[in-house]
Amino acid sequence: MSVSSDPRSLAGLPRAPLRIASRGGRVVPGLAAAAAVAAVALPLGGLAPRIGAPIIALALGMAIATVVPSAGINGLAPTSRYSLQVAIVMLGATISLPEVARVGVSSLPVMLGSLAAALISASVIGRRLGVPERLRVLIGVGTGICGASAIATVSGAIDARASEIRYAVSTIFAFNLAAVLLFPMLGHLLGLSSHAFGLWSGTAVNDTSSVVAAGFAYSHAAGTYAVIVKLTRTTMIIPIALFLASRTLRARGADAGTTGDTTIAAPVSLRRVMPWFLIWFLLASAANSLGLFGHAAITGFSHVGLALTTVALGAVGLSSNLGELRRAGTRPLALGALVWATVAVTSLALQALTGSL
Repeated sequence: MSVSSDPRSLAGLPRAPLRIASRGGRVVPGLAAAAAVAAVALPLGGLAPRIGAPIIALALGMAIATVVPSAGINGLAPTSRYSLQVAIVMLGATISLPEVARVGVSSLPVMLGSLAAALISASVIGRRLGVPERLRVLIGVGTGICGASAIATVSGAIDARASEIRYAVSTIFAFNLAAVLLFPMLGHLLGLSSHAFGLWSGTAVNDTSSVVAAGFAYSHAAGTYAVIVKLTRTTMIIPIALFLASRTLRARGADAGTTGDTTIAAPVSLRRVMPWFLIWFLLASAANSLGLFGHAAITGFSHVGLALTTVALGAVGLSSNLGELRRAGTRPLALGALVWATVAVTSLALQALTGSL
């Protein structure tokens, strides 16, 4: 393999200590701003448990972003990414490894079917709408796998332009917000059980942060189930990224044969594609299964996980950029909406067919 992904988009990769220290000062403003939003949202979430602190933090962050542009706050992206990843590891410490395996395996038919629906509909509908191929791919993997993280991961594998990445991320962000606000309401209207809603949101909501927010807004059981399904779905980025890298290599080879260019591209590394925080999630779950955590510790992990999730959603809200969304244009937004709707309907249909509803 020989096409590299952007390492900044991936979690858990080891960094040299000096690089971490040099970036620390740039993260502090975003961390402080998101923590301040979370400090307001957490008590409000206690007063409105049907909404939940993470969703309140998202709404507060977006409201602030309309007054204070996100470009003026450094460190929001790493704050959101790492806060959420640590929160997910904390969740792993509260559930057993056999439960993780059971949920992951049982969700595979719906998860794989929904992923196929996302990729196929993005290609077919995007072609009919006249959306460029690379942008179709980015919106498809963003909807089908793990939102902005998947977009950033595969962007290098398909030689995507910076503008295409921005438009895809903006499009996915719009439907993340819609999912967080609409899915819990729709789930109650449809009378979905916590199991069914967890499977639905885990397979049909784009970004991990939005899955967490929507799932736990519905119920704790739905949120736990949704996160496990979502993490299973996230692993699909590995074969998808490697496949796209291979396809790009073949295209480059064909071009080189006609132009005489023999430049060798940088390799795609499994180390860069692998979402390493999943390993920590599984290790934490294994420790729970071995009885290494007492009841008080598990309760503490739950509280810390909720606080970190609220910080992450606060950072997501603060980093919202409606201007970028307007610049993306109507066709990518239309494609994102149609693919998102296709995946949502497909997930429910597959649950009905497999008896999961």
